[in-house]
Amino acid sequence: MEKTSKSYPYKEKQAQFDRRYLEMAQIWSQNSYCKRRKVGALIVLGKMIISDGYNGTPEGFENVCEDENGKTKDYVLHAEANAITKVAKSNNSSNGATLYVTTSPCIECSKLIIQAGIKRVVFSEKYRKHEGLKILERAKIELVHINI
Repeated sequence: MEKTSKSYPYKEKQAQFDRRYLEMAQIWSQNSYCKRRKVGALIVLGKMIISDGYNGTPEGFENVCEDENGKTKDYVLHAEANAITKVAKSNNSSNGATLYVTTSPCIECSKLIIQAGIKRVVFSEKYRKHEGLKILERAKIELVHINI
């Protein structure tokens, strides 16, 4: 069956491109200053990357994600949140887009994904908490797990 929607612009090669975009998100994660976990995200609409993000501190904050005990600071933004807020500051819309993220979303990012109109989430590593995936399933967002 040929899929021709914006979510599947590559038709029969979609799985191949999903893997490539996920690999690009993995590369993008290396921009993070976080030590414990580096996460990268890309938002793709049609055949165009419309946003990117990685986990880190808000604009204007020091680039230190963990406290002296190695615990992630409360104000660190997740890669998905950074990518979604970057779209909000642009002239683009994420409605109908695919999010590629190296780690499956937490519940807070999942709520943002739903509200941003993202229809597919492709991820490589499962986050230790699964509530985010459950809420995305409830919202009928397609989830694709690809091991890299």
